[in-house]
Amino acid sequence: MTTQVLFPRIGFAMEEGTLAEWMCEDGAEVKEGQALYALESDKSVQEVESPASGTLRIIAKAGEVYKIGDVLGEIV
Repeated sequence: MTTQVLFPRIGFAMEEGTLAEWMCEDGAEVKEGQALYALESDKSVQEVESPASGTLRIIAKAGEVYKIGDVLGEIV
C-alpha cells in the first residue's frame, strides 16, 4: 500500500511554504512518526513526521515552494 507524503497546513492562514530539507534520503526505510522533512513558512521552521512506515520515494526538491496538499513523496 502506498501512502502519499503531502505538504501540510501548519498555520491558519498558510497557503504555501518551502520544503526546507529532507531528513531522510530517497530509498530510505522510515518508520511512522519519524522526522521526515522540515518545512518553512513565513513564521517558522517545523519538522514533519512520516505518516507511515516503509520505503521513502522522494518526488519534491528541497528549497522549492509548495502549496498545501502538494505531493512531496510516497512511502511504499
